[in-house]
Amino acid sequence: MQSHPDDWRSADVEALFDALLDLESRDEASAFLRDLCTLGEIRDLAQRWTVVRLLDAGLHYSEISRRTGASTATITRIASWLNHGEGGYRLLLDRARRDGSGETAATDRPGKAAYPESDEHRSARTQPSGAIR
Repeated sequence: MQSHPDDWRSADVEALFDALLDLESRDEASAFLRDLCTLGEIRDLAQRWTVVRLLDAGLHYSEISRRTGASTATITRIASWLNHGEGGYRLLLDRARRDGSGETAATDRPGKAAYPESDEHRSARTQPSGAIR
């Protein structure tokens, strides 16, 4: 069966989008995502967003991989969506830049890198995504 590019946009997916749009604060987003996702899924989403911000900051794939633990294959896929996707990554990168939130690059927050320079972040991912809650 041939799939259509918009097949993923079901009524359930639209309801999820509506729920996300109803969130009013970081605390609400945190509570909702923690209830909705496993810890592994949240970490995976956060890692992808960090990769996007590091790509936007111009870092080389090998440096991004070293900092985040993401494979170069994952980084390549994210870069493809950043450059040729639906525009969601670019929208939020531009919005963060315009709003002056300083969240466009993972290293923009003084004293708060998205991932530590050591390998500490890798030890938290010993179980496959979805295995812990």
